[in-house]
Formats: sequence, structure tokens, C-alpha cells
Amino acid sequence: MLRISTAVLLLLTLLPAYGETPEQTSALNKKVTVEERLPLQELRLFTQVFEQIRQGYVEEVSDTELLENAIAGLVTGLDPHSTYLKADDYGDLQENATGEYGGLGMEVGADNGMIRVISPIDDTPAAKAGIEAGDLIVEMNDSPVRGIGLQKAIDKLRGEKGTSIKLTIYREGEEGPLTFNIVRDVIQISAVRSRLLERGYGYVRIAQFQASSGDDFIEEVEKLKASSLSGEDPKAQGLKGLVIDLRNNPGGLVPASVKIADALLDSGTVVYTEGRLPSANHRFEAQTGDILNGLPVVVLINGGSASASEIVAGALQDNRRAAIVGTQSFGKGSVQTVMPLGDGRAVKLTTARYFTPNGRSIQAEGIVPDIIIERAEIRPYKTPDRVKEADLDGHLEAEEKVNEGDDSLADNAENQPPAIDDNQLYEALNLLKGFHLLGHSALID
Repeated sequence: MLRISTAVLLLLTLLPAYGETPEQTSALNKKVTVEERLPLQELRLFTQVFEQIRQGYVEEVSDTELLENAIAGLVTGLDPHSTYLKADDYGDLQENATGEYGGLGMEVGADNGMIRVISPIDDTPAAKAGIEAGDLIVEMNDSPVRGIGLQKAIDKLRGEKGTSIKLTIYREGEEGPLTFNIVRDVIQISAVRSRLLERGYGYVRIAQFQASSGDDFIEEVEKLKASSLSGEDPKAQGLKGLVIDLRNNPGGLVPASVKIADALLDSGTVVYTEGRLPSANHRFEAQTGDILNGLPVVVLINGGSASASEIVAGALQDNRRAAIVGTQSFGKGSVQTVMPLGDGRAVKLTTARYFTPNGRSIQAEGIVPDIIIERAEIRPYKTPDRVKEADLDGHLEAEEKVNEGDDSLADNAENQPPAIDDNQLYEALNLLKGFHLLGHSALID
């Protein structure tokens, strides 16, 4: 006689009580029609398959593992974004969402079986201990790192705040190996970066939407505004426009995307969500105050821009606050809620669809840019030599009629953008210049 597992035995015990005798079925139907909730034939089929796998699979599998696999299949069969999260997966999700982890604070890469430091992050344990870019990590806690793989090495470098790790490092120019005992701390990694493309025109890259991304975005914009008004540059005229790069941004936390869109809007709806549960229905409205005071904005998107990225692009597009350029976005118009299960595991479940301010559901459709710009290779065109006026014999000399102190021509020459090999970004910059020349109202009229 086959030995029946406890889980399967429990199911088999319950099934007859739900439908085999008319008396029992009649009593239960007074409360609920069980057959409508629990398809008995499929439950019996599940127990049969469960036992067949348990008894006949080529390798022994525990009941716990089989049931966990069944739970995972139950969730992942719903849609591509719902999933069952084991403890490690749930921890990774929380880390990605917060941008925080326990570790040393350095970017590393593989190098011929060893681990090389690409760059220590400012004001982290690694930087404070004296780790430098280019350092080669050969041992961790006196164990060689050669051949263990990059991901395992990263896992060893990370750990809880307050724990320590001993690193043995080879550094070019040093006679022998260097030893560092470093205490781990909480490392905060921002997904928002900024720079000036040229004087007056800012660029903000948002790689994903973490818990702090809204505040980080506002901080980076303020830095750009300050840089454009630097006292070191007497010709500085302030920020004239901003490019927001959301290309290949897979999304993240909805509140962060709402805060970023809200920061650029003075009023209007940002996004609203609709689901089966009342708790899934929300409408987010912009608060008064535009941190750019109406300066032109261009948002770059592509097929890798999804979810929260599309919330920002859709909000700014429908409120006519920004020009959306690039290529059509991914089209993930659903919202997932993470539901902890109390034992370190969790379920990430799709609970709502979101809609842009004008009521558009972009699910499987995406955001269509206002101006489509495909990614292309940029190659300089070699202009053939031509005869100019200055090359002609007896040409008239130019008369200097530029007023003293009028350096607009020189300023235009100095104001040329650096070489940009990203054609989409280059076109976005040109659009900003056009909006600036025509006046801010040209963007929103």
C-alpha cells in the first residue's frame, strides 16, 4: 500500500466531506455553494499528481518543496508580474525598492577570476578605509576569491551593519599585499543622477523608482539650477530646460513616480488606479508648485521604459507639461502589491490597473511619444573643402562692428554642446533649445 503524505491525506480527507453525500452537501449549501468555490475534480487531480511526483520522480522531493512549488505555480499562472517570493527573493525585492543594503560601498567587477574594485562610493566604509579604484581583491577573510564568481563574491562582501570583513588586496605600486579590516554599514544607492549637457540645459537620469527617488530627483534638479547660476561663471543665465531620461527604466514604486511627476506639475491628476478591492482604488492629484516654474521639459522613453516610468511620462504628456520623445514604451499598466506572509516570504500580486490623467490604460499598449526618434548611429559627415570669400584675391576685409562688451557671438561659440554619440539625447537637447528660443508657452499651448 502506498504511503500517503500528510498534505495529500488532509486534502483527501476533506474532499468527501465537501460533496460525496447528499446530506453533507445540503448542509454546506446553506452557507456557501462549495462546488462553485472548490472544483472537486481538480482538487482530486492535484492530489493524484502530487503523489505521483512524490513517489516516482527521479530524485526525492520533500512535501514542503512540492507544496511551495505548487504555491509558486498558483501565483505565476495569473499574469507575468504576479509571483511568489521566497525569503531570499523577498529580501532582494526590498533591497531594490529601498536602494539600501548592508555592505562596504564599492562597485566591483570580475577580472581574470579575481575581483577588481571599479570605484568606492563616497562616504562609505570602503572609501573611509582607503580602498581605491583598481584595487584587486585576492582574499576575503583569508579565503581566496579566485574562481568563486562575481555574484558569490558580492554576497560575501555584503552583510549586516556592524559586521566586519577582512580583505587582502593587491595594489599597483605597492610592494606587497595590503590588508583591510572593514566594518559594514548601511549603503544607500541613489538611482537618480544628473549633469549639465551644456550651460543652461540639464539632464537627469532615473534608472529605477526607489523609495527615495522622488526626493533624490528634486535634489538633483536643485543642484542643476544652482550650477546654472554659479557665481564662477559671469555669463550664467540659469537653467533653460531639462531632459529626463527614463529609457530602460523598468519601473519600481508608484509613490516615487507620483512624487516626481507632481514636482513638475502645478495642478491636475497624476494617475489613478482601479482594482476589485476598494483599497486598490486611488487617485493622485498634483499639489501646487512646479520646481522648474514652467521651464521646458523633454522626457526620453523607449521599449524598456515600463510601469512607474510610464506613469511619469503619461502624467506629463496628458497635462501637456513635457514633450515625450523616443520610441513607444513597454506597456505595463498594472500595479503590484507585495503581501508579506509573516515568515519571511511574500506574494507579489497584481491588484489594479492604472490610468493616465486622460483615462488611458496603457496595458499592453504603452506610451506613444509625441515625437518618435529611433535610436541611430551618429557618424560625422566630412564636409568637402570649398572656396570661401576669404580665399578670393582682393576680397574686402570685414569691419568690426560688434559693440564693446557684446560677446554674444563668442558666447554662442562657447555654448556648443559637447560631442554626444546618443542621437536621441542629442535631439532632445535640440528640442529644448527650440522651446527656449520660442518661449516656454510653445511647449504647452
